[in-house]
Amino acid sequence: MLKVGITGGIGSGKTMVASIFEQLGIPVYYADVEAKRIMNSDAKIIDTIKDLFGHESYREGSLNKKWIADAIFSNPSKRLALNEIVHPATIAASEKWMSLQTTQYVLKEAALVFESGAEKHLDYVIGVSCSETERIARIIKRDNIDEVTAIARIKGQMNDEEKMRRCDFIIDNNEREFLTTQVIEIHEALLKRAEAKIII
Repeated sequence: MLKVGITGGIGSGKTMVASIFEQLGIPVYYADVEAKRIMNSDAKIIDTIKDLFGHESYREGSLNKKWIADAIFSNPSKRLALNEIVHPATIAASEKWMSLQTTQYVLKEAALVFESGAEKHLDYVIGVSCSETERIARIIKRDNIDEVTAIARIKGQMNDEEKMRRCDFIIDNNEREFLTTQVIEIHEALLKRAEAKIII
């Protein structure tokens, strides 16, 4: 079984692309969703986050996402510290989940595949590419924030060109090409590589 990552910058549409793979019968591990679950359920991690960000980081027993987001996007060192707390636990959980799957390949959807070092545990990585203009518009609409905040969140992540350069496959989500067609092409290529056990 091949382990395949799918990544892209904030607002790129990687979750939507992952859902198309799911429709083709491929199991998808949503790392960002799992990270939030871990931050809301693991007592040791909760205590460590409170030590780092203060008790305001949790409200009524749940992670205060806005408080954390505001803190890490304005403070790179705190973003790094949070990642060092959460990423190892998320990677371990994904490895356990993948070991239970029976398909020819599985997907791990994550914003920070390269930043977290998760690519070391993957055979291939798919990148979802989208123009910054489109990403800004999506983030503003999705998160109900202003343009300045949306741009800051994009700038807080790895440069998109560098991220795509590291990927083995790239999906263009600028609506220039039909998304499903691109997904099916990659799906078929991965099935062939899984059958032949071709890993780069």
